[in-house]
Amino acid sequence: MTHAHTLLAQAGCGAPDPHGAVVSPIHLSTTFERDRSGAPLGRFAYSRSGNPTRYELERFLAVFEGGSECAAFSSGMAASAAVLETLEPGDHIVIPDDVYHGTRTLVADLMRSKGLQVSTADMTPSGNLSDHVRPDTRLIWAETPSNPQLRITDLRDVADRAHAAGAVLVADGTWTTPLLQRPLDLGVDVVVHSITKYMAGHSDVLGGAVVANSSYEFRDVRRIQETRGAVLDPFDCFLALRGIRTLGVRMERQCASAARLAELLDGHPRVAVVHYPGLPSHPHHAIASGQMSAFGAMVSFEIDGSRRDALAAVGAAQVFRRATSLGGTESLIEHRATAEGPNSRTPENLVRLSVGLEHVDDLWADLATCLDVPT
Repeated sequence: MTHAHTLLAQAGCGAPDPHGAVVSPIHLSTTFERDRSGAPLGRFAYSRSGNPTRYELERFLAVFEGGSECAAFSSGMAASAAVLETLEPGDHIVIPDDVYHGTRTLVADLMRSKGLQVSTADMTPSGNLSDHVRPDTRLIWAETPSNPQLRITDLRDVADRAHAAGAVLVADGTWTTPLLQRPLDLGVDVVVHSITKYMAGHSDVLGGAVVANSSYEFRDVRRIQETRGAVLDPFDCFLALRGIRTLGVRMERQCASAARLAELLDGHPRVAVVHYPGLPSHPHHAIASGQMSAFGAMVSFEIDGSRRDALAAVGAAQVFRRATSLGGTESLIEHRATAEGPNSRTPENLVRLSVGLEHVDDLWADLATCLDVPT
């Protein structure tokens, strides 16, 4: 079996080219010629329904994730929406109580427009998921580690419960990518990604993807991709493939730095709690160790103080950049409750970090300064 790092290093290098180009060219054409009978000369007819560069990205992501099919979208939210739009009016779904706020907002919108019934559950191993799964449950949405409190869901266990109830299990794989966690191998049916984050990896691409196993009815996702038209454009597909080629080396450095920062934060007197599954003190460290090959490059922590204290710490950052997103080469810091807005459920003293490629000593020096700022 080819090692994941070898697959990554050659992403976007596989398409035959008459000139012998090692890197597949970008196909910007929106339409493709037909023969005299009206039949397309090749695989593609119109770029909304299919494009060679997007096909290259989708084919790679399906193989990399271990799935059977992939559809690339113009954003991670468009990818998530496509999966949820396959549901019928009145269907019941379960989402985590700690989940990306965009997912929560999307589900609330679909509750109003499509009549979905939604339950919110604690999906950690000690949680209350069983209390919320019903005979009419059609989909369970998992996010592990969760955003922003890095809670852990046992994907094998939840997959068994979902399938016993006749439900589809969807997992958001954005924070881990298939390099750190392989949800389909753990029984998950569908994985959604924000390509914007670690896969593209340079904070200059907006994109998303849906990857599914062979048992999932993928044609509905493909139909929504084509009819809604929220497809990833060829140039961004090219940039995503270019970013993916360095994903392995980026993630190694970022994960190592995040683990070190989590350890240092865990011993700081101004930090009340650190949320990072790589710490032995994390309540579900053992579960994370069993389903992750590394613990990721996202860390959040709670200041021993108030919202004002957390904002002051974030405001003092010099190396970390104050911005919302994650997965780029640059390290980011944010007061998450402010970023999420007035309906945030995040603790007001929580600070979220996306650890990039800077030297870890510089990152720690910056955090130490932030934590020493008086309020």
